[in-house]
Amino acid sequence: MDVEAEAARIMAELRAQADPVRAEGEKRYLKSEFAHIGVPVPALRRIAVSAVKAKPTREELVALAATLWDVTDEGRPVHEARMAAIEVLMKRVALLEPRDVSLAERLIRDSASWVYVDQLAEKVVGALVFRHPDLAAVLDAWVADPYMWVRRTAMLALMAGVRAGDPDLARIDRYGDALIAEREFFIRKVIGWVLRELSKKDPDWVAAWVEPRLDTISGVTLREAVRRLPPEVATRLKTTAKNKTATRSKAGVGRG
Repeated sequence: MDVEAEAARIMAELRAQADPVRAEGEKRYLKSEFAHIGVPVPALRRIAVSAVKAKPTREELVALAATLWDVTDEGRPVHEARMAAIEVLMKRVALLEPRDVSLAERLIRDSASWVYVDQLAEKVVGALVFRHPDLAAVLDAWVADPYMWVRRTAMLALMAGVRAGDPDLARIDRYGDALIAEREFFIRKVIGWVLRELSKKDPDWVAAWVEPRLDTISGVTLREAVRRLPPEVATRLKTTAKNKTATRSKAGVGRG
C-alpha cells in the first residue's frame, strides 16, 4: 500500500461528499473547533474501510491511521479524517499488537470529544486488552490519569469483555469505586453504561454492586445501571436511593 496516496484518495472522496449545512450542524452538536466536511457516517465508513478491504500489513494500517489522524485544514484537524482513521483501525484491529496501545493512547490524548474516544476505547483498546490480558495493567494506570478522557477509556475498555461474555469483574469493581465520586458527567455515564451492559447477563452482580453504594452513586450512573435490571429490583434500588437522598437533605448533608 502507498499510504500517502491512499490517505489522499480517502480525503478526496470524503471532500466529494461535502455538505456544508451538515458540517455546520455537526460542529454545533459536537461543540467542535475542528474543520468539518459534512459526510454522513455510512458514506464515511464505506470510503475509509475500502482502503483496508485488501488486508494490509500491520505497519501499513498503523501508518494509514496516523496519516489520516494528522490531516489538517488551515491548521485545524479534520473531523472526517480522524473518524476515517478510527474506522480503519476498528476494521483491522486484529492486526494490531500490544505495542499499538501506545498509538491508541496518543489518539485518545489528542482527542477532546466522546465521538473519537468512545470508539477507540471499546473497539481498539478494549479489543487489544481482551486479546492480550496483560495489557490490562495499562488500564490500571489510566483509571487514575489526570486526563478525563483517559480515565473514561479505562472503564469503557472493559466493555469488550462484558460484551464477549467474559467480564473482568475485579476491574469493573475497582474502577467503579475509583471513579464513583467523580462529578464529571462523562465519567458518571460510562460507569452506568458498563453496569447496564453487564446486567444483561449478570443482573445479580450489578444489583449487589450498586446497593451498598447508593449513598455515593450519582443519579446518572444509577439510571443507566438499573435500566436492564428486573423491574422490581430496579424500583427497589431507585426508591432506596431516593429515600437516602431525602434523608440527607433533611439533615443538611449534600450528596456530593
